[in-house]
Amino acid sequence: MPFRWNPREHVSLLYYIGKWLLMLIPVSAAIGSVVAFFLWSLDLVIKFRWDHPWMLYLLPLAGVCIAALYHWWGKSAEGGNNLIIEQIHKPGGGVPKRMAPLVLFATLATHAFGGSAGREGTAVQMGGSIAGGFCRLFRVDAHDSRMLLMAGIAAGFGAVFGTPFTGAIFAMEVLSLGRLNYEALIPCLIASILGDWTCTLWGIHHTQYAIAHSVDANLNAALMGKVIVASVAFGLAGMLFSEVAHGLNALFKKIPSPLLRPVLGAAIVIALTLVLGTEDYLSLGVTSPNPDGVSIVSSFKPGGAHAMSWFWKLLFTCVTISSGFKGGEVTPLFFVGAALGHSMARLLGAPIDLFAGLGFVAVFAGAANTPLACAIMGIELFGSEYAIYFGVACFVAYFFSGHSGIYLSQTIGMAKTNTMQSDISLRSARESSPSALDGFRRRKDVKEVKEDETQSPH
Repeated sequence: MPFRWNPREHVSLLYYIGKWLLMLIPVSAAIGSVVAFFLWSLDLVIKFRWDHPWMLYLLPLAGVCIAALYHWWGKSAEGGNNLIIEQIHKPGGGVPKRMAPLVLFATLATHAFGGSAGREGTAVQMGGSIAGGFCRLFRVDAHDSRMLLMAGIAAGFGAVFGTPFTGAIFAMEVLSLGRLNYEALIPCLIASILGDWTCTLWGIHHTQYAIAHSVDANLNAALMGKVIVASVAFGLAGMLFSEVAHGLNALFKKIPSPLLRPVLGAAIVIALTLVLGTEDYLSLGVTSPNPDGVSIVSSFKPGGAHAMSWFWKLLFTCVTISSGFKGGEVTPLFFVGAALGHSMARLLGAPIDLFAGLGFVAVFAGAANTPLACAIMGIELFGSEYAIYFGVACFVAYFFSGHSGIYLSQTIGMAKTNTMQSDISLRSARESSPSALDGFRRRKDVKEVKEDETQSPH
């Protein structure tokens, strides 16, 4: 077979890379800089609230301000991450420029007054909003607009967590279950690396996590069995988080006034805090001002989490986000996963720090339907020594989370089972699939009809 080489093909490839590099340098620099400002500001407001715990009681007022801001000026920006995903699937009105400042202010306000939320949503939305602005500046077509928005997601995610490889894969994987858009690989990789690099140049440092337990080079069958059992629990926790969040969101929307929804949510958060007698489940939860408090970092240590810590963080976050506060779900999902991993390790007699790390990424994998990105995140954060365990944990959790997820605009590219239709959104799948409560009601109705027929005279 003769050697084949087409110089024009490689010239076009070089042109493609050069084009995206030139376009993404300003985009990624802008996103990385804004994310750096966000992380710096977020650290300040969280520490300020630690020094002034009474600010929690002003959370209802903060909620009213956030709701009013989005009600009167937010317009389509209220769609958040789902809006960006929708614009990538079907470019239309674009991502509004107002999304970035709105979500920045709203997230800082949420954390300043104790709301339990994350930071990924803010970084992704700012990245999408800034990328959308450059789409209009560069006057790109629909195809390149989709690529720029995906690159914006990658830059925001990579910068906010200090995981550039994860950011690139996440931006491609989050759009559709079971399907990756490799066409965006180079733009997403360039943007994520440059965004993270820019954020680092501003002097931003990310929390360092470590797993002290070392694993054998040869696969440990007993340990792998425990990992699989725990991973099923991680997947179910991801599903529970998603379903509780969507269910509460539907309940809050039954309140006619959008200004009252966060007031009720804030009241529930305050009440839960008083009943439990701890502030461990407020705000990010990465660290705690209390040496004996529960946090993501403490969950890697023996005795650093309680049996139900994961559930309380799940509940606090779902109430906060579903009632109208802003910030995102990913860092709370890290908390839920690390705390659940801690509990599963104690139950199964496994290394606590290893299982906290597995839960850290696997619950997120199940809730976001991004198993590959989360497995890579585990390697970037904790090291390649545990790669096989991260892969198994994330893939099993992804499967057992079912067709649920925190991003309802995701499409089902390839269904997890043959019982679910492909090429529809998770929102459509969720609306068309009966809930367990619906099934119970139907069985009850059928039973009552049969009883009526039996009792009626012939």
